[in-house]
Amino acid sequence: MKLAFTYDDHHSAGSEWEQRDLKDWLTDVFEAPALTIERRCTPAIREHVETEFLNEGWALGVNLDQGLGLKVFAEKEDLSFQLQTGNMSRAPYDLLKLQYLFQSGRIEAAALALPTKAAARKIGDNIANAERVIRELSLFDRVITVPILIVAFE
Repeated sequence: MKLAFTYDDHHSAGSEWEQRDLKDWLTDVFEAPALTIERRCTPAIREHVETEFLNEGWALGVNLDQGLGLKVFAEKEDLSFQLQTGNMSRAPYDLLKLQYLFQSGRIEAAALALPTKAAARKIGDNIANAERVIRELSLFDRVITVPILIVAFE
């Protein structure tokens, strides 16, 4: 696995992560040459990312609401992170969860990591991909106002 690109223009997300000296760290998480993008690789990707985040003191599986059992992948101070390697229908849901955290004042910025379109095809059918999420973010920029850094890997 390697970092393909980042999209940091959504409401100045890149500068939010840079101000906290975490953008380079976050992108380095996705430089893992030992991980191969292929079918059934998502458990290994999730395990790698979880380990990296735990080692940096992030809380994993953070509840949005106790009663509903909704969670985000990781949270630390005023940042939240979501990893999506599943069906494309899950990506807009991730955006809504991050927007909720932002509007409720729990976070100031977020990041969403997804495979590129080409990598998503290798993983499976109808897998969420960074290029599509970026297009949709530009359409919904007045609805999804949380600064979201998109991290694309392949």
